Amino acid sequence: MSSSALVCKIAFVGGGQMAEALIGGMLSAKLCKPDQILTADLDAGRLDHLKKTFGIRIGGSNREAADWGDVVVLAVKPQALDGVLKEIGGELLKALVVSIVAGAPISRIASACGGQTRVVRAMPNMPAMVHEGMTALAIGSGVQEQDVASVRRIFESVGKVVPVEERLMDAVTGLSGSGPAYVFLIIEALTDGGVKMGVSRDIAAVLAAQTVLGAARMVLETGQHPARLKDQVASPGGTTISGLHRLEQGGLRAALIDAVEAATKRSQELGR
Repeated sequence: MSSSALVCKIAFVGGGQMAEALIGGMLSAKLCKPDQILTADLDAGRLDHLKKTFGIRIGGSNREAADWGDVVVLAVKPQALDGVLKEIGGELLKALVVSIVAGAPISRIASACGGQTRVVRAMPNMPAMVHEGMTALAIGSGVQEQDVASVRRIFESVGKVVPVEERLMDAVTGLSGSGPAYVFLIIEALTDGGVKMGVSRDIAAVLAAQTVLGAARMVLETGQHPARLKDQVASPGGTTISGLHRLEQGGLRAALIDAVEAATKRSQELGR
């Protein structure tokens, strides 16, 4: 165990893919031992899978998990949240609650737990499954500094973390939450472009995916504005500027902005 390991017990109510990603991330980062993690889920097959894969504890009920954990991660489907909160709200009064339920405001969770529960709302995204996720955190009232530090470390085990005001969570959903799908579409289209020009699909897919990965890493590691990096690739009269011109003609920039806006608005609708 690392000297900076978490000393709390962490319970997951729900055992979906994001819960699995977080469990794997915490154990890989040596933030805790398997016996510090307990998961409860209606799907016995999922529980068996998580126990076999990670050696963690499994609970017989959501109430057992909520009562056991110092940190309780709500990882249920949005449509199941109200029923789960009705079942375990009383057990969450003493816990730090971390919600990864899309569209569920902090006030809704706190109210169902008596109004005094410490709640952190998180929006991770799909690449957390390969420890390259992006998570935004919104902090509820009464949450202590050490609570925030613990939650950050949990999500940093699967990628990067930024703090945001809760009012921006729908925009986060539209950008980084839905964003991987936009990027997958771009990778698919670049691959198809390579195939059209005679490159085999297998090689074109690697060329496209690694190009996107490398470009993203340059933005993060250099700290330069994407426009400056773009200009460094586009030499006067060259191939890149010709390709960029065609992308502008096709409205790629506006389409991506519109996609974030549309997904944000849909997130707002689902949260009402």
